[in-house]
Amino acid sequence: MKLISGTAHPALAEGIAEYLETPLTDVNVTAFPDGETYVKINENIRGQDVFIIQPTCPPTNHNLMEMLILVDAAKRASAERITAVIPFYGYARQDRKDQPRVPITAKLVANLISAAGVDRVLTMDLHAAQIQGFFDIPVDHLYAKPVLLRHLVEQRGQQDGSNLTVVSPDVGGVRMAKSYAAALGAELAIVAKNRVSATQVEPMRLIGVVEGRDVFIVDDMTETAGTLCAAAKIVRENGAGRIFAGVTHAVLGEMGCKRIMESEIDEVITTNSTPVSCPERVTQVSVAGLLGEAIRRISEGKSVSSLFDIDGPTV
Repeated sequence: MKLISGTAHPALAEGIAEYLETPLTDVNVTAFPDGETYVKINENIRGQDVFIIQPTCPPTNHNLMEMLILVDAAKRASAERITAVIPFYGYARQDRKDQPRVPITAKLVANLISAAGVDRVLTMDLHAAQIQGFFDIPVDHLYAKPVLLRHLVEQRGQQDGSNLTVVSPDVGGVRMAKSYAAALGAELAIVAKNRVSATQVEPMRLIGVVEGRDVFIVDDMTETAGTLCAAAKIVRENGAGRIFAGVTHAVLGEMGCKRIMESEIDEVITTNSTPVSCPERVTQVSVAGLLGEAIRRISEGKSVSSLFDIDGPTV
C-alpha cells in the first residue's frame, strides 16, 4: 500500500497515514512560474496499491487538476491499482440539467477521473447519491453519519432522542434527515425554503414540532451557511431550545463563518473532509479513521459496508 497526498488537505492525509501506521509516500508537488503544476514521485511504486488523497475543495479547479496529474504520474510509474480518495467531491451540485444549455459538470469530472487512469474512487456523502452512477469504475461511498452522531451522543449528551427533533433544512435532504432521526430515535421536521440567489435563502414553512425541543439540523454540505441559518431562524421562532447543526462538508468562507457567528445556531458539528478556518461555533470531528479503515479494507479485499453503522467499529 502506498499513500500519496496532494496539497489540498495534508493534515487529513497525515491523519489517515497515522491511523494506518503507514508513512506517506515522498512526493514533490510544486508549481512552475506560470502556475502549471509539477509532480514527481520520489519512491518506487511499481506494482503497488496506490491511494491518492485529495479532496477537490476550493480552489476546486486547482485541486482537481493536481489530483489528475498525480494520477497520471502514478499510472506512468506502473502502479498496480490507483484509488482516488476524494472525501469531498467538488462540482457535485451540478449533477443535472436544471436549465437549458447548462453542463452536467459532476459527470464531466467523473469522466476526467476515469480517463486519467483511476481504477477506484473512495468518497463520502456525495451531494447526490446517483453520482456514483456517473462512473464506470467502482465507487465506495462512505457516510459521515456514524462519526457525527457519535460526537453528538458522547459530547452533547443526546443519548435519548425523546426531546430531540432532527430537521432537514430543505425538502431535498429529507432522506438524510430521516436516517439521522431513526438512528437517534428522534422526531423529524422539514423546512421548506425558497432560494433567492446563490448566497441567499428564505425559509417558507416548518413542517413538524420543535417547540421546547432541542434541534439537530443536518445537511451534506454548506458553503455560505444561508440554508442552515435560515432553518435555524425559523425553528427558533417556533420555540426550539438548543440548536445544533451537523454538516459533512463545511466549505466555509468568510461569509459562511460570519453568518454562523450571527445565527441562532449554538454549534455546527462538521468533519475534516475539507480544511475549516472558522474559529468559533464550528467543531470538527476527524474522519481520518473512517477513511483509513476503508482504505485498509479496500487494499485487503474486504467489505466496507459495516463502516456505515453507528454501532460499527470505532474509527
